[in-house]
Amino acid sequence: MSTPNILIFMVDQLNGTLFPDGPAEWLHAPNLKKLAERSTRFANAYTASPLCAPGRASFMSGLLPSRSRVYDNAAEFAADIPTYAHHLRRAGYQTCLSGKMHFVGPDQMHGFEERLTTDIYPADFGWTPDYRKPGERIDWWYHNMGSVTGAGVAEISNQMEYDDEVAYHATRKVYDLARRHDARPWCLTVSFTHPHDPYVARKKYWDLYEDCAHLLPEVPAMAYEDHDPHSQRIFDANDWRSFNITEEDIRRSRRAYFANISYLDDKIGEVMEAVEATEQEAVILFVSDHGDMLGERGLWFKMCFYDGSARVPLMIAAPEMAPGRVDDPVSTIDVCPTLCDLAQVSMDEVAPWVEGQSLVPLGQGVTRDEPVAMEYAAEASYAPLVSLRYGKWKFNRCALDPDQLFDMDADPQERVNLAGKPEHAGTLAQLQAKAEARWDLDRFDADVRESQARRWVVYEALRKGGYYPWDYQPLQKASERYMRNHMDLNVVEDNQRFPRGE
Repeated sequence: MSTPNILIFMVDQLNGTLFPDGPAEWLHAPNLKKLAERSTRFANAYTASPLCAPGRASFMSGLLPSRSRVYDNAAEFAADIPTYAHHLRRAGYQTCLSGKMHFVGPDQMHGFEERLTTDIYPADFGWTPDYRKPGERIDWWYHNMGSVTGAGVAEISNQMEYDDEVAYHATRKVYDLARRHDARPWCLTVSFTHPHDPYVARKKYWDLYEDCAHLLPEVPAMAYEDHDPHSQRIFDANDWRSFNITEEDIRRSRRAYFANISYLDDKIGEVMEAVEATEQEAVILFVSDHGDMLGERGLWFKMCFYDGSARVPLMIAAPEMAPGRVDDPVSTIDVCPTLCDLAQVSMDEVAPWVEGQSLVPLGQGVTRDEPVAMEYAAEASYAPLVSLRYGKWKFNRCALDPDQLFDMDADPQERVNLAGKPEHAGTLAQLQAKAEARWDLDRFDADVRESQARRWVVYEALRKGGYYPWDYQPLQKASERYMRNHMDLNVVEDNQRFPRGE
């Protein structure tokens, strides 16, 4: 396919260690397992930043947060940054989003020609962290451990209502695309909010994991003082002292999380079934914005560079890429160049500034040696953190903390920091040099502080007097739907049917 249709499934907070080579065998995920069989599967894919908005802006643009300036969940995604939706739309694609992308700011489209739903999170600056006030908890939006102590069964929730709507609109859009009223190729992004906490699942999916052997983490909770400084900041931000987390809480939270993977599998299956029933062909990409620690070491949610938080599933089913497992570390910033490569769309005009690179060669047997970079500069941090995954090594740095070095082959649970070991001094020095060549941490910190201070002024100003929210308002043209008196009934019935009648 020279101009293939493209279908992107994005999920939220899905731990990549559960996808070592497609979904783990014990997960009830038949649709994702079927997709994995025909996909190039990236076993060591990493988010650009382990938080929703910065991770998603990087996924769409091919830029790390230090370049996109989307540092946290309330940082504006500038309208002049090209995304894969811009590149493809400019080249003649229909571009459509059903679901979440956590755009902050007045531009709520970022290259999408059509949005089918509103977002699940606010589009304004109200969730801005403040490095001027280290240790401050903003209770009304910071995570706390209530997601863990409140885990269990429910037949509807805020998030289920959202993802039910996302799947419905996406499926309806697939049928509409099949009618071919618009001859352009299409790129449809379907973006869910599960399995993001709260850890609440429908009983039909909860029951699938009654006898699951994976309801406790491999690395049990550690004493607060035994954690690295950033993990301690995460505990403080999550208000851990106000909660008593029991083993049963952990079991129920993980069970609901796994159940919601199965829920998502059903939703993805609905969309895939519509594609297959209408005999449409498409490149399919499956990815998450970041992971979830799921109680490993006592940590939950994301916000750190440990693999549970930072590693994500990434699978691509495309004719140009052979099915199979790729172990080379890759990044979500590689998605934008990859989609453009598959669609034969040039990024030459902005290529000097795009940090990601196409994954298509890796699906053709080529290896990659460059390090994968990550950044974090949001809640629970008091200064930016950066990370490099280079071969089997992971190197983490923050100006406030001792360096960390992990051998991911020998120590996949990242239990032993090798940064102080004399026998690894050469490796440490090499990675320190790579980090220093890439990042000016003092400049990064100053940029983040400037952004935060400016946004606090703007947010407080815009909440005074008349309030005009940026939240996306989906529009339905009711006078152009179904049958109206400016239409010919016979034409309507024929045009809206797939396949068409004789």
